Amino acid sequence: MISDSELIALVRAYNPNTNEALIRDAYAYGAKMHEGQTRHSGEPYFSHPVAVAALLTERWLDDATIVTALLHDTIEDTGSTYSEVKRRFGEEVAELVDGVTKLTKLQLNSTETKQAENFRKLFMAMSKDMRVILVKLADRLHNMRTIKHMRPDKQIQKSRETMDIYAPLAGRMGMHWMREELEDLAFRVLNPEARASIIRRFITLQKETGDVVPKITEDIRTELTRAGIEGKVYGRAKKPYSIWRKMEEKKQSFSRLSDIYGFRVITDTEDNCYRALGVLHRRWRSVPGRFKDYISQPKSNGYRSIHTTVSGRDGKRVEIQIRTREMHDVAEAGVAAHWAYRDGERVENRFAVDPSTWVSSMTERFENTEDDYGDFLEHVKLEMYSDQVFCFTPKGEVIKLPRGATPLDYAYAIHTRIGHSCVGAKVDGLRVPLWTRLRNGQSVEIITAEGQKPQPTWIDIAVTGRAKSAIRKSLREEHRDRYIKLGRELTRVAFEHVGKKVTDKALETAAKELSLTDASQLLEYVGSTEMSAREVITALYPELVKKGDVATVDSKRPVVGLPEGAQVKRAACCQAVPGERIVGIKHKGDGIFLHAIACDALVEFEDQPERWVDIRWHSGRHAATNTVTLALTIGNSFGVLGRICTLIGEQKANISDMHFIDRKPDYFQLLVDVDVRDAEHLHGVMTALEADSDVAAMERFRDLSRKP
Repeated sequence: MISDSELIALVRAYNPNTNEALIRDAYAYGAKMHEGQTRHSGEPYFSHPVAVAALLTERWLDDATIVTALLHDTIEDTGSTYSEVKRRFGEEVAELVDGVTKLTKLQLNSTETKQAENFRKLFMAMSKDMRVILVKLADRLHNMRTIKHMRPDKQIQKSRETMDIYAPLAGRMGMHWMREELEDLAFRVLNPEARASIIRRFITLQKETGDVVPKITEDIRTELTRAGIEGKVYGRAKKPYSIWRKMEEKKQSFSRLSDIYGFRVITDTEDNCYRALGVLHRRWRSVPGRFKDYISQPKSNGYRSIHTTVSGRDGKRVEIQIRTREMHDVAEAGVAAHWAYRDGERVENRFAVDPSTWVSSMTERFENTEDDYGDFLEHVKLEMYSDQVFCFTPKGEVIKLPRGATPLDYAYAIHTRIGHSCVGAKVDGLRVPLWTRLRNGQSVEIITAEGQKPQPTWIDIAVTGRAKSAIRKSLREEHRDRYIKLGRELTRVAFEHVGKKVTDKALETAAKELSLTDASQLLEYVGSTEMSAREVITALYPELVKKGDVATVDSKRPVVGLPEGAQVKRAACCQAVPGERIVGIKHKGDGIFLHAIACDALVEFEDQPERWVDIRWHSGRHAATNTVTLALTIGNSFGVLGRICTLIGEQKANISDMHFIDRKPDYFQLLVDVDVRDAEHLHGVMTALEADSDVAAMERFRDLSRKP
């Protein structure tokens, strides 16, 4: 771990006017707050925030971002608060630290509906201050570099999350070096055999042909010098994941994959970029279809460069990027270029584009409350992963679309009204089908007609999330009443199949469980086949739906991490169940009591760290022996109590005790002890009860007086 003086030296190297006192104070405060905490590797925890801060100095970032990196886990993992950070380091830093804290709490690998909602929160946070995501990306990069110290299941979870979200997000922000490293680090965990295979083949290739990178680099440098063009040339073999992805996309073996080497030419002027291109194409034969000019048509994140692939030495295909130094700085730093300092002043780079406009376009989609989260998620992922195609309107304006887009996507990109009324298209003056894939530089004209409406087949033709969302919305509105009627009939049959009756309250509860607006939207989705009636049943009565077998956990050893010979008991105050985060507390003579991590009773043990035990639940199917107390308010009418007991029994849960708190002429209040397997089982029981029209109120009952 580097010292505060070493960190300040890194910042001073590009910003002599840095506020050294602020950084030194943040370093000392962070070290104090994280004192006694360790990482999975055994290192002091504060080494992680320091490493994140050091990573950000490589991008020449401002003092506020560096200080945020040092403090980014204090509010989340220590006794620090927003108010204290604001008092000591100012509102700007406090807002940034709070933003990173909120991002850290997002479970981005959850179910699709929740993932879409978390994407929305992520983009909202980014729109307030882009530096929040810079710190979060650096945080994720350092965690991935040290991921080997985590549990195998956590490694897989974090790697999938990195591959699905953080790596493409880094790329979309213009930080391609970070995207490549994040992808390769995740690839190392998710498919180690494939990565090892790529590396072995590289080693074999180098033994057979020698290291060709220095040779080709020298060939390019010689040609540029001969033409009088000043420039630097860099070469490298591509990352294992990049090669693996090309093999998968092209369905080719490693031996047939030719462009596994990449080279970069950095010149002093834009004119020399095009001169260098001419020199290279005269010296080596260019590969058709592999030329892209991102200087005349830059990407929306500000990226500018010329890409070409040529048949180089010994016929090997090599990819070459040509750009100026200013373009290179943007390509390397991406969004971070906006806060870059050099010689104590903010660097003004004319090619740097503020990507907040892109983020704003994402967040604006949520202004329309009818927009579907699934459509949004689809749109975001397409935006992040896609390369772009540039097409022209008849007036010469440029429309940017993802690769593989069709004239239908083009129409909706201009205006939703144009898309809805589209009946055909002309590309370069010729009439083409709507499913035609557009290519760079083509001129597109949309043919419209009054009375035209979106067709169901358009869903399969469209590629962009914007077009698909608009088409689905139009189709839903047109057929909504019919879909609701059909959905009601499908759910009635499904409910009768499991011996249940459809009620308005049951449908409303299911809609809430499935993150839908209301029962009408639920029925509409079922009727339009966007959701099955089985999903509705599963949301309300998961125990009535058959599931596959899962390994059973020994009820005598339900947790992992116990000291040798130690006995564990569930604390009665919080009644933690498998699936909830837990911690163990040692009690002399009584063994270890496990508490939910949020249990209020843990406050009294804060100054006794020697009594805390780091434990977790065994993975697998637990026995239904974990008692949880539920507080119910139910209607006082004939048969209600019996039906409540039956509902609990149908969920394969046992009632071990029942205590009436209050009896009124029209309602009862009672405590019911229910034995469940885990948090999911408990959730199923509570959902089934909540769906009953005679249950007025229900909550999980916790009592601090019931201490171990």
